[in-house]
Amino acid sequence: MGNSLLFVLHLYTFLFQSHLKNPINAIFMHLTVVNILNLTFTMLPDIMAYFRFERFLDDVGCKAVVYLYRVTRGLSICTTSLLSVFQAITISSNCAHWVWLKSKSSVWIFSSFLFFYIINMVIYFPITESLRAKSNFTLVGSGFSNAYCQTPRIENNRSWYFISILLFRDLVFVILMITTSLYMVTLLYRHHKTARHLHSPRLASQSAPENKAIHTILLLVSCFVFFYCFNNIANFYSFHTAVKIPTLDVIICIVSSCYPTVCPFFLMKNNKILSKCKLSLSLIGSTGCHKAFNG
Repeated sequence: MGNSLLFVLHLYTFLFQSHLKNPINAIFMHLTVVNILNLTFTMLPDIMAYFRFERFLDDVGCKAVVYLYRVTRGLSICTTSLLSVFQAITISSNCAHWVWLKSKSSVWIFSSFLFFYIINMVIYFPITESLRAKSNFTLVGSGFSNAYCQTPRIENNRSWYFISILLFRDLVFVILMITTSLYMVTLLYRHHKTARHLHSPRLASQSAPENKAIHTILLLVSCFVFFYCFNNIANFYSFHTAVKIPTLDVIICIVSSCYPTVCPFFLMKNNKILSKCKLSLSLIGSTGCHKAFNG
């Protein structure tokens, strides 16, 4: 619901509020769509298993659901990293190289999306070869398993090759997130130091919305890195443990769902349309209370 509401708000801004339209809206919209799809494909097998639907997914269904879950999770990593990089470029100084990046950054957004789709679809395509619907075989050794799907035993050299590719991709985008976040923290610190030195309340108030946006992105990145590390550790253990634990699969499902669930509520904090709605509702409520009190 949070992702759907945020998507509608940004879509409304994009279509009808041209004075509020910003290139970053496209990143927000893409991130919310990816979150919705990721939550759907993450929780679908466990929800169906909870209601005791037997053989809900066949071989083709397993390939499609797990592949789309993995691709959307990869897109979430890439889009969050892009959001952090875009925000860092936006608030950067007006030096010549930064001005050039600012002028090109909005043009690169959609080409970045295309690049993210290509690399994630290519990286995860090999998993469709070995995925099967659960039958009478028991998985022993390295492999993936959930309520309806699992892989036969995977050779160690092949699994380590696949994990190495994933780690390389994740490290690149997580390092980008952390680097840009540290850069924004440095800029914030310098700004507050300058404002305190100049003793200018006007200077401090002018950049307050900008500071709120930076704080939101920093909170979002911190939340992502925390759940990313937790989820990867649990997935790594589940993949390589000899005996699969059904409870661990449920824990992984919950942890995987945490970031896409809380993400829109962080991003809604600075939404101008939502802020206006809150202000209008608070005014209506205070007016109603005032009338009731006077009556």
